[in-house]
Amino acid sequence: MRRFFKSFHFAWEGIVHGCKNERNFKFHICAMLLVMTAGVWTGLTRIEWFVVLILIGGILALELVNTAVERVVDLVTSEHHPLAKQAKDLVAGAVLIYAIVSAIIGILIFIPKWVN
Repeated sequence: MRRFFKSFHFAWEGIVHGCKNERNFKFHICAMLLVMTAGVWTGLTRIEWFVVLILIGGILALELVNTAVERVVDLVTSEHHPLAKQAKDLVAGAVLIYAIVSAIIGILIFIPKWVN
């Protein structure tokens, strides 16, 4: 049971590291705060909050995965290897796709409420 709870500690350390040291993670935290403030100001419904929170959690988690992949690739090789570049580019692309889709969904949720 002790190992189980220790795993939460390690996970929290990863989140804290991302908040303190990773530029893109900090950007997503700022965007999260902005979106949540806009959500309170706009008066989102429970379902809309559900969607927004899934999107926020997804992008933060994916950004941590992106950082982890970059660290592993850097650990394995310091050379400019084509496969190392592809691995980093692919995971960065996954973050970009998720961010774009999240922004589109955000527009679909927020804009109609602001126009009315």
